Amino acid sequence: MSAVLQVENLTTFYTTLRGPVRAAENVTFNVGKGEALGLVGESGCGKTTVALSILKLLPSNGKIVRGKILFEGKDIVKIKDKEFRQEIRWKGISIVFQGAMNALNPVFKVGDQVSEAIKIHEPRMKKEEINERVAKLFELVGLDPGRADNYPHEFSGGMRQRALIAMSLACNPALLISDEPCTALDVIVASQVLKLLREIKEKLNLGMILISHDLSIVAETCEKMGIMYAGMLAEYGNVMDTFKKPLHPYTQGLISAFPSIKGERTRMVSIPGIPPDLLNPPTGCRFHPRCKYAMDICIKKEPSWWNVEKGRYVRCWLYEKG
Repeated sequence: MSAVLQVENLTTFYTTLRGPVRAAENVTFNVGKGEALGLVGESGCGKTTVALSILKLLPSNGKIVRGKILFEGKDIVKIKDKEFRQEIRWKGISIVFQGAMNALNPVFKVGDQVSEAIKIHEPRMKKEEINERVAKLFELVGLDPGRADNYPHEFSGGMRQRALIAMSLACNPALLISDEPCTALDVIVASQVLKLLREIKEKLNLGMILISHDLSIVAETCEKMGIMYAGMLAEYGNVMDTFKKPLHPYTQGLISAFPSIKGERTRMVSIPGIPPDLLNPPTGCRFHPRCKYAMDICIKKEPSWWNVEKGRYVRCWLYEKG
């Protein structure tokens, strides 16, 4: 499977008066055509920072310090902002932002907001052609094309989420990033949105990055998953292998804290402690203050990115080669 996106040692910091926030460090993964990657982790672990780095939408105090982001073989970190805005963002890589109501402008009609991306990136298209594409996009995501003249407040939460997905597909991107697609949605609507994302991925052969706190969402939607902790990837590999045999102690803790609907009723076990402050992260392995397997080397030295099995990587001293 050819890779549409390859991220190599991506490192992004935020500059603050107290010093740099090490939001993402040495993040490495790839996404193939027609393949979905799930990024999972606690709030503040760097998932959204990775997404914003890929789209070059970081706030003014955010900066990619090092690393490569290869989109269709081209390092987009080196591309100038104007070229990136015209050629890559929305046309090559698009995003469904977290919080559908906040992502849509309340004073513009939904159809106008979807068509805006088309007008900017394909200025030669006629108005009739744009309207026709918007109608087809609405049909693709399961919305009545007649609702294009409605305002965001006239849509339900699920409809707004579908409208955002339609907007992200407006310019036929090769990669779609979806940041917490089921935030504030009830279980039934969330299931419909996930089903829609899967169908679109398969129908359009899209590469997809799905950001979520919910392991079940990733298990249902993605082929691969990356577990992030304190700005770093702790584990990366096939979804089923990761669920059946989690390697990193943090991944093991996440999965054991998730209730089973088939297994025996047992007391839930949480991971002790809290995530570290990324202004001053712990020395060595960043998970060692919360890890029951912590050794002396875990405190002193940062573990390498071990290739344990084919396609499976883990950042933990328990898997040191030899």
